[in-house]
Amino acid sequence: MTNHSEQHSTMIGRVEEAAALARKLGVASGGRASIVLIQGPAGMGKTLLADHVLRRHAAGASSPGGESLSVLRSRGVPWESGLTFGVVRQLAQAAGTDFSAPAPEDRQPVLHAAEQLGRIWADAQRERPLVAVVEDAHWADAESLQAIDSAVRRMTTERILVLLIARDDPFELQDPFEAQAPYQLPEQAAQPTGAVHAPLLEALRALAILDNWRDEALRLAPFGATEMQELAGLSQGVQLDLPASRRLSLHTLGNPRYAGELLRELPRDTWHDWQPLLPAPARYAAAVRHRLARCGESTRALVEACSVLPDDVPLTEADPVAGIGDALPAVDEAQAAGLLRATIDPGRVLLSFTHPLVKAAVLTGIGLTRRRELHRLAARSAEDPGRRLLHEVAAATGPDAGLANELDRHASDRASAGEWGAAADVLIRASRLSPSRPARQDRMLRAVDALIGAGDVPQAAVFAAELESFPSGTLRDAVLGYLAIMRGRPSEADTFLSRAWTRCDPQERPDLTAKICQRRVLHALGRCDASELVAWARRAIEMADPSDPSVVESKAVLGIGLAAIGRPDEAAAQYEAAAADMPASAQSQRFQLGRGWVDLARDAPETARRRLEAAVPTGYRMGSTRISLWAQGWLARTQFALGAWQEAVESVDRAASRLGEARIEFVRPLVHWTGAQIHALRGDWEKADHHLNEATAELHHYEIMLVPACLARAHVAEARGDYERAVEALAPVLQLASRQWIDEPGFWPWQDVYGNALVMSGRVDQADAFLTPHEELAVQRGHHSTQARLGLVRGRISAARGDIDAARKEFEQALAHLDRLPLPYDRARVNFAYGQSLRRAGKRKEADIVLKNARDAYLALGAETYVERCDRELKAGGLHAPRGTADMSRLTAQEQAVARLVAGGASNQETAVELFISVKTVQYHLTHIYAKLGIRSRSELAARFREDPSWGMAPAQD
Repeated sequence: MTNHSEQHSTMIGRVEEAAALARKLGVASGGRASIVLIQGPAGMGKTLLADHVLRRHAAGASSPGGESLSVLRSRGVPWESGLTFGVVRQLAQAAGTDFSAPAPEDRQPVLHAAEQLGRIWADAQRERPLVAVVEDAHWADAESLQAIDSAVRRMTTERILVLLIARDDPFELQDPFEAQAPYQLPEQAAQPTGAVHAPLLEALRALAILDNWRDEALRLAPFGATEMQELAGLSQGVQLDLPASRRLSLHTLGNPRYAGELLRELPRDTWHDWQPLLPAPARYAAAVRHRLARCGESTRALVEACSVLPDDVPLTEADPVAGIGDALPAVDEAQAAGLLRATIDPGRVLLSFTHPLVKAAVLTGIGLTRRRELHRLAARSAEDPGRRLLHEVAAATGPDAGLANELDRHASDRASAGEWGAAADVLIRASRLSPSRPARQDRMLRAVDALIGAGDVPQAAVFAAELESFPSGTLRDAVLGYLAIMRGRPSEADTFLSRAWTRCDPQERPDLTAKICQRRVLHALGRCDASELVAWARRAIEMADPSDPSVVESKAVLGIGLAAIGRPDEAAAQYEAAAADMPASAQSQRFQLGRGWVDLARDAPETARRRLEAAVPTGYRMGSTRISLWAQGWLARTQFALGAWQEAVESVDRAASRLGEARIEFVRPLVHWTGAQIHALRGDWEKADHHLNEATAELHHYEIMLVPACLARAHVAEARGDYERAVEALAPVLQLASRQWIDEPGFWPWQDVYGNALVMSGRVDQADAFLTPHEELAVQRGHHSTQARLGLVRGRISAARGDIDAARKEFEQALAHLDRLPLPYDRARVNFAYGQSLRRAGKRKEADIVLKNARDAYLALGAETYVERCDRELKAGGLHAPRGTADMSRLTAQEQAVARLVAGGASNQETAVELFISVKTVQYHLTHIYAKLGIRSRSELAARFREDPSWGMAPAQD
């Protein structure tokens, strides 16, 4: 019977898959027979997804104009995998027809079966579309799968959809329930547990015939933390915080079935603990222990030893804990049982469990005494001091002041290296082992501080309530102020940090004083107050030892502040001096970010890209997620400036995905600003609006959030041609009290967007007055890209006043400023404004040349919005070159189908779904369509269709 969590899991995290399957059903209902493969591990909700879509279609059929379905169901089962045409026979019986098996002498039994199946299905779909469902298709016999494929391939206008529902990696047998399956045959039981029997191998080989459909397959992705939260609330009424839902997702590999079972089986208080020892679901655990019990003594010892060790542990480290001598035979047996997986690294064997739940089942099945002994053995053999300490913590049975002190020292070492995540983990354990309350609270405060430094704001927020119950003190206020900064709450942060500064004693606690200064640096960074940033950074540097983490980070940010107050050479010198003393640790991540940001502001985007790319990874030396997100935000801006827009979108998407779990509000608008701008320029308004909504910030937020949020709105408005709204979007930036950093050339390119919008909305004199001081500052700084952007606006002003000669001079000078800079979008933007101005002044021949330059640049970037505007300008000018000859008969039938859909506004993905081909195939066809028609873009294709819609009906070439 379907359980409550499975009922709810269908649409949790499956909206896109359900929509895609519904579209495929619509295509098939229109007379295009097709096969869809729904893949995923056991328990991911494959059948539930199919049933949900079929139910929704049935509900729609009851409305006027709706059309009901005929549904035939069959199922592959392991004991019938060797039964030839077993699934075909089920499908025939479901249709109320007997299947006549091919005669023994029939040389083509599959084609015989396919013809029968085709006739049965053709009859079944006469009155309404037919859906044939094959559940557990990985157990289906090979001949049935081949017959199904052959039958569908021979259909032309039949309204048939075949749904094959299969596990995508049956060889792994990751579901241990199969070890106790009641249908297990005696001859199968004699094989090594977890082995795949021969009929299944044949069926899997038959699945290879579906390779042509795999581009259209729906593979159900694991549930992430957000989906787990929704599942817990809907299925069990359990409110999980983000860290708990993240642990549940990792523990179950995102499997909703296993997660739902744990939510039902475990006490609700479990989910409020920090890193609880989560078991496997009861049935899963029983199956794993059943497998383990059937193994030999040495294998059991090895598997139990691995359960207290990290994954990918070297065999040489696991063997002493297991105490079995020659462990390779045990490794072989554990692999055959589906418990361990061995990989060969050069010179060593690495062991890991086949699934986190297998490890959990083994570990929780070991008695406490045996578990403690294993941890003690592991501690003695561990070479890494951090790993040794973790084993000693696991073996401890109560408070231990000595062990807590040792953990504290280790945490300090990790913090000094900038490994904040590791430091936080160790400090929390030290706090739990501390006998005295003051020590527990001090260590917990420092642990939360380290969590924030690592970028784990959700976990820090979970501990915040506990921290607020601590006695008021300097460290408590400093930590809560730090958390408020990351959550984008400047007023709250200012209150805590001001109180902490008032209470601190620089003589008694220089390290704590430096920490408060460093928090003040971040607060000033958020307020875009460069002078305050520089002052607090220098104060922090003077307060403590140069190796203190607060001092190191303050040095990294100091360069940004110096550049933001117009002292870029001093900033560069600061970074060079700091780099000479920088150890090879996670702290270098902060310097790469700072230098990369400054390089971008100084018109050195290529250098900036190298530095920012180096600041993104967090796995090596355990860098900070917070720093990584900042680096990705500025890397996306750098890639945008360089014209690498697809790379920029990928950077945005990666950062946005991580932001969903990190919840660092401070950096959110920066990340989504680039996403909104690129998608608006591409004409993908749905995605642009999504990023726009995600980039939202208000006046009560930090300025460093507000400015990119306003720029995102302005860029989208400009792309839409709504200049009034662009002016309105940037009005909050104009009203900010602290202006030095906001107006410093290179950091926040808002002035040209605002000035251009003023001119285009008819406020020429206002634009002139606004522009002058910014032009003077750009000249004073010698900042070429800013002079070019502002030159665009100045050229528009001159053109609007009728002085086309002055306008021409301004535009040419703007282009000259860009000559040696790799900024293709800025160059295209200047050329577009230049060409527009020339055309409006009646200089059509000159305008045509300049607009073609702009169009070519926009086309190379993928800025479809402006390619279309250039086309309109060129057409309006009347002097542009004629298009290529439109002989649509030269296109194949498939190319004509693609052309019609794309010309009608369909995306490549939508076209692929409609025609039931892959996205790569759509791209391939478009390349040939453009070449045959002598066009270069989707906009030209759409324009051709608008001019002469009849071409879409031209007879296709053979």
